[in-house]
Amino acid sequence: MPVARAFRWSILAASLAASAALTLGGCMQTAGPVAVMQPRADLDSMAYGQPYNAPQPVVVADGGGAIGALRNSFASSPAPMPVGYAAPMAPVRYDASYHLDAGDKLRVVVYGQEGLTNSYAIDAGGSITMPLIGAVPARGRTTAGLAGEIAARLRNGYIREPSVAVEIEAYRPFFILGEVTAPGQYPYVPNMTVESAVAIAGGFSPRAKRDVVTITHTENGGSMRAVVPLGTPLNPGDTVFVGERWF
Repeated sequence: MPVARAFRWSILAASLAASAALTLGGCMQTAGPVAVMQPRADLDSMAYGQPYNAPQPVVVADGGGAIGALRNSFASSPAPMPVGYAAPMAPVRYDASYHLDAGDKLRVVVYGQEGLTNSYAIDAGGSITMPLIGAVPARGRTTAGLAGEIAARLRNGYIREPSVAVEIEAYRPFFILGEVTAPGQYPYVPNMTVESAVAIAGGFSPRAKRDVVTITHTENGGSMRAVVPLGTPLNPGDTVFVGERWF
């Protein structure tokens, strides 16, 4: 009968719709890869140039297939370096070309000779005094030159084949005078500039002339004076004078 046929068609359509809904729901419930990111470093660290090691994504579920492989490749790739960040540079050492003078403190190592290995300060006369060989002139020499002189003296009747090394333990101090908060004598630090010397002395006084200063440099018994900007490198033993402004 027509009514019974229509009723059967309606039941069949409803069954097909329910089956499609269940299939679609099952597809939608399939879990795909989910990446969980840990919190980023604070902005202060990035702003002041500290290295930012971005945390890596952690894959907690993998649905497989091409999309899963692609997401896993992104998760395992290294994090990019932040823009503007540079790896820290090693401090510059110039002991090899530095000329020694009074006030420098040295570490002299004579291998196999504990009685000779010690720290020695260069005296006002420009020499160091060691056991056996007495005073050794050091002013104007490099560390390598001084080591060679010590070895030559030890070889002359004391040690057959001496092995000597000399390194700078502490540089002679620098001086800063004039219109700074705390003028005086301060330990020298490698790679200093006039500006950092002023900062060590407490900064400028209110009456200081802040654009240029006068440096007096002494080497090998002679001295040289020059007016220089604040970015000028400073050497051990230099004297910095900060003048007074007149307006």
